Amino acid sequence: MRFDLPRNVILPVDAIDVRLDPGPHPFAVGNAEAIAENWRHEVAAKPALFDGTVVLLSALAYRDSRLVGRCHAVNYSTFMLWRKRPENSGAEHAYAHAMLVAGDNALVAIRMGTHTVTAGRVYFAAGSFEPVDFRDGLVDVDFNMMREVREETGLDLSGAERGKRYHAISMASGTVIFRRYLLSEPADDIASRISAFVAAEADPEIAGPVIIRHAADLPDGLAPHMKPLIEWHFARHE
Repeated sequence: MRFDLPRNVILPVDAIDVRLDPGPHPFAVGNAEAIAENWRHEVAAKPALFDGTVVLLSALAYRDSRLVGRCHAVNYSTFMLWRKRPENSGAEHAYAHAMLVAGDNALVAIRMGTHTVTAGRVYFAAGSFEPVDFRDGLVDVDFNMMREVREETGLDLSGAERGKRYHAISMASGTVIFRRYLLSEPADDIASRISAFVAAEADPEIAGPVIIRHAADLPDGLAPHMKPLIEWHFARHE
């Protein structure tokens, strides 16, 4: 199976069957010395980095509106080396976005903090899948989405209305799985709540909220994968 899915097109996704393999990822096994050396350089540049556990794909395919794949737990240091040399690595990355849709149809994204690897980047609150996001070996994408949004913005999405299905777009940088989360408040009010949360945090992960009001409203620092998602939303797709 390896990696078999259309690239650079938004796909409807009705089910996600991505499972956590208990074995090590071949990329981690084959690059142990390079991973350690690269990590020393990364930490020297950004001392706040933490070598936690994330997951890296070894296979992903799109079949009959389903994403089917296999991943392995790796140290963040492994991921950091992989992102520098993804070609022919036998690995890919997938992550999830809760697309926050305000009551006035604006989108509410975030700008990452200066101490992070993606400093200044704008995208929807998100983070790599972690072992905690799996239930009996199967990824729980909505749990990941809600966890990351809560950690980064303080918002609780457990009672929010959700879009009826997921969508995904696979690009050179990775596969993004996203779903609309519909909030009743106007964007300005949601942004104010996020700003208050950030101000109260001792070490916030994000710099603050970013409101996107129409398809041409593309803020500085926008992550490359965000433009097609924004255009998709304002074209009023289901």
